[in-house]
Amino acid sequence: MKLTHSFASPGPAEEVWEALLDPERVAPCLPGATLTSVEGKTFSGEVKVKLGPVQLLYRGSGEFVDIDPVRRRAVLKASGKDARGNGTASATVTFQVGDTVDVETDLAITGRPAQLGRGLIAEVSGKLVDQFAECLAGTLGSGDPDEVAQQQHLRVVPDEPIDLIDTAGVPVLKRALPVAGAVLAVVLLVVLRRRRQR
Repeated sequence: MKLTHSFASPGPAEEVWEALLDPERVAPCLPGATLTSVEGKTFSGEVKVKLGPVQLLYRGSGEFVDIDPVRRRAVLKASGKDARGNGTASATVTFQVGDTVDVETDLAITGRPAQLGRGLIAEVSGKLVDQFAECLAGTLGSGDPDEVAQQQHLRVVPDEPIDLIDTAGVPVLKRALPVAGAVLAVVLLVVLRRRRQR
């Protein structure tokens, strides 16, 4: 599944570009994510995802496979799987920095999150990108020692899980209600038939 997003560059293009190439700098801006190690162009971490009552913990790694400083364009590949075997996720993310930050994601997921469907995943990812851009804008150019210390703290302490249903908000309810109504109708029909058979 391919997803495209674009947002206004939250600072000077060169500064945004350098920040996006630094996993330690951007990890605190990724909801649900915790960075565990960085070695050169590769890194590893985990992402907590909450889907209603179900909580998933994806552990995996990523690597910058192409970096073009002249065009300020980079390609990142990442993959992970749920600790309890409830699904996998992999993505190839291409971003380019100019007056805007343009992001294209080729995403493949299995397991429960895949049941959300393309439309809902696009809505959730769009909101997450907006949150990321807002957070990134707040951290760029910060020389405040307290703020830097807070970012270091966020790199070590596991982040709260990202709740996909809360993030989706009203749209997910609009999709869920018809399905719930259909299920309820089937259950009622079964109950009525059993009562008549008695």
